[in-house]
Parts: sequence; C-alpha cells; structure tokens
Amino acid sequence: MRDAVIVDAVRTPIGRRGGALSDTHPVDLSAHVLGALAERVGFDPAIVDDVIWGCVSQVSEQAGIVSRSAVFAAGWPESVPATTVNRACGSSQQAVSFAAAAVIAGQADIAVAGGVESMSRVPMGSAVRTPGENYPQEVLDRFGVGGFSQGIGAEMIADKWGFTRTRLDEFALRSHELSAAATDAGVFAKQIAPLAGLTTDEGIRRGGTVESLARLKTVFKEDGVIHAGNSSQISDGAGALLVTTSEKAAEQGWTPIVRVHTAVVAADDPVVMLTGPIPATEKALKRSGLSIDDIGAFEINEAFAPVPLAWLAETGAKADRLNPLGGAIGVGHPLGGSGAILMTRLVHHMRDSGIRYGLQSMCEAGGMANATILELL
Repeated sequence: MRDAVIVDAVRTPIGRRGGALSDTHPVDLSAHVLGALAERVGFDPAIVDDVIWGCVSQVSEQAGIVSRSAVFAAGWPESVPATTVNRACGSSQQAVSFAAAAVIAGQADIAVAGGVESMSRVPMGSAVRTPGENYPQEVLDRFGVGGFSQGIGAEMIADKWGFTRTRLDEFALRSHELSAAATDAGVFAKQIAPLAGLTTDEGIRRGGTVESLARLKTVFKEDGVIHAGNSSQISDGAGALLVTTSEKAAEQGWTPIVRVHTAVVAADDPVVMLTGPIPATEKALKRSGLSIDDIGAFEINEAFAPVPLAWLAETGAKADRLNPLGGAIGVGHPLGGSGAILMTRLVHHMRDSGIRYGLQSMCEAGGMANATILELL
C-alpha cells in the first residue's frame, strides 16, 4: 500500500513587512526554497512530477501561476509542471495534503509542496478593490452581516471564551520569548535557507512586557482586546517540502523524516471564522484513531492570540506542547507560505526532539481549517 512521506523541508527566514526580504520578488522567494530543497536532498529536479504551491493574493507579482514561474526561476527543467492553490491562510498546508494524496493515489511518485507570500510587495487584500465586493448580497444576508472580518472574529472568540486583554498579551509575549529562545539556541538553523543577508526570523521582539503592550491601540473595536501586539505579523516568506512514497524514497536512497499520517479539512462558523482548528483537530484525531495526549507537539497558527487559546481550552491539549517554538505572533505570518513554514518547523522539531506524532492546524477565511498529523519515522 502506498503512503506519503516527507523527505526534507526547508524555508526562508521570515521577513518583516518592508524588511530584508521586501526587495525579493515572490517568484524568487519561491525559487530560493526550491533550489535549497534540491541541493539539500541532492535530487535532480527533472524527477519531480509536480510542484504544488500555496499563495493567497494571486495578483500583481503573484498573479498567473507563481509556482510555474518559480520552477523557471530556479533553473528547473521545463518538463516540471506546477500549480498554485488557495485555501486562504492554509494554502500551503493544503498543498502538502494535495501532494500526499497524489503520491498515495499513484498520480505522482515525487512532488514538491510549499508556498509563498510577499506581503510587502503584494499587500493583503490586493485582489479586492472594495471591501465586501467578493460576497454577493445573498451571502451577506444569509449570515446577517455586512461583511466578514477576521479581526472581529478574533474579538468574538475572546468574548466567548472570556479572554482578557492581559491574558492575550501574556500569550503574545510567550510567542516572542519562545521564538527568541529557539533562535538563540540555533533550533531553526538547519531548516532555514538564508536569503538577502537574513539568517533568522526578522520579526522577533525582545523585552516586551504586558505594560508595554497595554499602550497599543486596539484595531477592530474601540473597547476591544485585539491589537497589533497580540496579532500575527504581516510578513514575507516561503517554504518547500519534498513528498514521496516510502518505496520511492528507498529507491532514491533517501531517508524520510515523517509520514503524513492523517490529513483533513473542516469548516465552522464563517462569521467567527477562526474556530476551524477546533473541529479540524477533532476530525483528524477521530480519523487517525489517536487521542489528544498521543500528540507530542502542536502547531496551531497564531493568527490572533485568542485562536490557539480557544483551541487549547476546547481540546484539552497540554499547554507546553502548543507552539513550543513560538508562532506567528513572534515571527510572522506570510499567508500562503505559512502552512509550509509551520510544517517545516514541526517536521524538524519532531526529529530533533524524538516526538512520534505532531499535529498542525490553521484557521482560514470562510471558517475553514486544515489539520495534519505527522508521524516520525
């Protein structure tokens, strides 16, 4: 029976908006990790059956098939096809799921999955001229809203679960502190392909306090709790993973790191929007036959601090297993690249720490969420 394994995973450092990676075209960000992956594993790109790439704002420099352009920019043969997928923030996690499904089904033997977003060069929302224009009135009427807002959704989660601003800010500080500690310990060094002089994630802020975060103005509600300090950072970055079968890996002389054990997608309330990881985790655990305590590490994307905190409250997972190396509040969230970047972090953390099972989930626009369980080999 065919399976899906990840042989290696690599990512760029995550750059701040307007920072070190802002002068790099998103095609070149993508090409950089494609080239780094081929060099690390030592494969001839001509053997790749498909490149499956996540990208959210597919306009301007990310328009067209950014993945196919990246294949050319990386110097890979014209014979290597590519496609670009969009499941909002989970786009490149979905790319890994599609790659895994393709190799299990026998539609491909070797695939590269990943994603990119240059939010400096292609700002979030660039594909929409007027807020709300991508929803017909009947959709808005169905849910009784004038539009859908992730920020308001985060406020709704904080209110429903009773998270104070102080609690959210404490979690945000944890993200920066863990990200800084992991960086200082060299944890990310093996997974990062330096670019534009940047060797570590650029968004980490050190020395913050609850008092300093308390001075930041809330963004979505005047009397709310969500502000820039407890939200994910706008960022630039890309990641890539080599996906194949155990049999094909053995033929090539590769030693895979993990097996894709279970991959699901779920959906929840599109107004609150950000609670999808809760049912997605439940679905993944049910399908896998595993319990929450079987999972040794969780990567739950920190779009806003209430998201992983609500997930933690509902799943009963052990808090010290949640985002043990920090998350998007500390290092950034380059939309279409985040799923691949998070999975790269998870894959390497599982190997470094001898963790048998890891689970990743990301909230996505429309109330959706991917959840993927990996098993260490």
